[in-house]
Amino acid sequence: MANLLIIESGGKVKKLKSILGAGWTVKASMGHVRELADDGEDSLGFDLDGSHIHCRYIPRSSQAKKILSELRQAVRQADRIYLGTDPDREGETIGWHLTQALHLNNPLRVTYTEITKTAVERAIANPKTLDSNLIAAGRARDCLDKLVGYKGSQLVWRLNNGCKSMGRVQSATLHLLVKREQEILAFKPQDYWVVWVEYQQGFKALYAGRTQPQTTQREHSRDKTRNQPDDTGEEHPVAEGKRVLSQEEADQLVAIARSHSHHVISVEGKRVNQSPPAAFTTSTLQQTAGAKLKLNPEVTMKIAQNLYEAGHITYMRTDSVALSPEFCTAAKQWLLHHDPDNVPAKVTAHRSKSGAQEAHEAIRPTHVERTPEQLSAQLTGDEAKLYDLIWHRAIATQCCPAQLSKTRIVTQSGDVFWEARGQVLIIPGYTRYWNNIAADSQLPALQQGQSLTLDNAGADKKQTQPPPRYSEPKLVQVMERSGIGRPSTYAPTIKTLKARDYVQLSKGKLQPTQLGMELDTFLAQVLPDLIQPEFTAQMESDLDAIASGKLDWEHYLTDWNRDYFAPALNSAVSQLKTILPQSQRIPNSQRQNRPPTEPTDYPCPQCQHLMTKVFSKSQKLKADHFLSCDNRQGGCGTVMFWNPQAGNYELPHSPRSVPKPDPSKLTEYSCPSCGKPLELYEYQKEGQPKKMLRCANPASRHHKCKDVAYFWTKKGTFWSPKFGEVKNIPLSQAKGQKAKATRKANR
Repeated sequence: MANLLIIESGGKVKKLKSILGAGWTVKASMGHVRELADDGEDSLGFDLDGSHIHCRYIPRSSQAKKILSELRQAVRQADRIYLGTDPDREGETIGWHLTQALHLNNPLRVTYTEITKTAVERAIANPKTLDSNLIAAGRARDCLDKLVGYKGSQLVWRLNNGCKSMGRVQSATLHLLVKREQEILAFKPQDYWVVWVEYQQGFKALYAGRTQPQTTQREHSRDKTRNQPDDTGEEHPVAEGKRVLSQEEADQLVAIARSHSHHVISVEGKRVNQSPPAAFTTSTLQQTAGAKLKLNPEVTMKIAQNLYEAGHITYMRTDSVALSPEFCTAAKQWLLHHDPDNVPAKVTAHRSKSGAQEAHEAIRPTHVERTPEQLSAQLTGDEAKLYDLIWHRAIATQCCPAQLSKTRIVTQSGDVFWEARGQVLIIPGYTRYWNNIAADSQLPALQQGQSLTLDNAGADKKQTQPPPRYSEPKLVQVMERSGIGRPSTYAPTIKTLKARDYVQLSKGKLQPTQLGMELDTFLAQVLPDLIQPEFTAQMESDLDAIASGKLDWEHYLTDWNRDYFAPALNSAVSQLKTILPQSQRIPNSQRQNRPPTEPTDYPCPQCQHLMTKVFSKSQKLKADHFLSCDNRQGGCGTVMFWNPQAGNYELPHSPRSVPKPDPSKLTEYSCPSCGKPLELYEYQKEGQPKKMLRCANPASRHHKCKDVAYFWTKKGTFWSPKFGEVKNIPLSQAKGQKAKATRKANR
């Protein structure tokens, strides 16, 4: 009997064939094979007919047509067909599309969250049918996103400023970034002083007020997580004591500290248990990989996909923190053998976030015995690093809590109180595998009433800081907490925002561009609900209700369009004339008669004289004008040009200084073009480390020596497409050959 298993990714085919053996054919759909057509009203590809939706699907591409043809041939030769698409809503929807396109009758649905012999054979032995509720939720999401994206984007195009699209999840995420940017722009820094004392007994205390500080329940809760970074890598604020808001008061406190004796008021000590963190979800994996490995969410998911397809980790799109009983048992056995003191009487239980689908377990290694050290030789650099994170995090969840000794000392001088806090790790527990606890800060052993000797006292002037921009890991966390999107949408949403030039990376943080700010301002006026996280989160909850069978997807979407979206669009269209920028409403005839210059309020960066906008039709400009300083008497004449990506005006690029080569990277090989040494250049390509030899002379590297590139090969040598294998020619000989060639050319 011939069995056919149809999966999504071609990367799994070889592994699954080796597991299933003879009598099985494994074919891949390579993801989605069909999509909504671009026809009908507004090219939606579906019709809203009363309370029903009529969808028209077509092959996604010419490649999809070819794949469907090959799959039909394989289906004709098979006696039994299994659908092994990914175990989530998207995978269920792809399975439905395959059923429709291939005209399958009751195909057997199999799901597994790890590509291991045990898991795959168990799935084959217990097939199911396709889940109609999950399919309904997947189809509803497709139609909803296209309805919002296509209809809403038609409004956006009216801006004529380069905005290409809007989207249900995309625009709500952009709004988060714009709101943070507006908070930063509106922020006004305030001065404050941190007042401190240092004692000869070997510790430092901070100003705590004029009345003896008491530890409240709120402070207990805050103290519990004071020095624990979250998965985004962002540390909690450093303790600064009670802030002082004037120089006068700070000086007064320092004077009291220096003129009065000091003694210990109270010493509090306690031991606390710190539980291990939960296993990775899609969100926390992206956050941690961004913080520790500097990988963006898209790259993280590509690497995780490779690890999953190779059978090393479980499925990487999940919002559950639960781990299978089989893994917990295997992890306990591993700990009993390698770290018996770290086996708890009861493993810490973790709850998934509210609204989590929990279709399957958290991300973990498929075999706990495959340690990162054992697998490192089989994996690329980034794969090994990501696997190391996943393995250690999963093991840590099964360990004992860490035990900390925390100390709080309150001292007094005059009527002023000072406070010091310390923390020491007593029992490491899970931190042997996942250390998320701050370094020890030990305080000396002191007694209540003990006199202290002041060593120094002072006050540091500081300023309040604006809220920071979001890093990519932090944005993923905020999206998840806000209910925007689902595990499979975080990475592609951020990628789209960057590709559309709505946001840019600035010093590792996401900053909305001028284009993104304009788009958000426009949407806030015409479709204010759609960009609010709460509104988008409610739609996600509605899709969850469809997936659980509580809502009919056709009724939901037609009602949502009739009751909210269609009226909102009509209202938006009626507002366009009053809210579009003035420049967009100038008739063409008036634009042609526009004066060649226009005054601005923009100060010249050189002399502070107000600059003039000079209109130009030059194709080299990124806008229809540039700024010029008219301060001719001062001999200025500075010009500035618009940079649409940065969203501001910039001075012309000054000539770049030629960097000096790094001596440690120079090799004994010489450049065949100029005779200079070759330098070793290391870089990343497609997430993998690469190295090559190139000319060490930056001045000629992009000109006469631009073809000098020797790439590292699997044979362990450097090879150039033009010059062949690198040769060790002494520099003196190379220079002689160059001089000889020059004399010959001059004859």
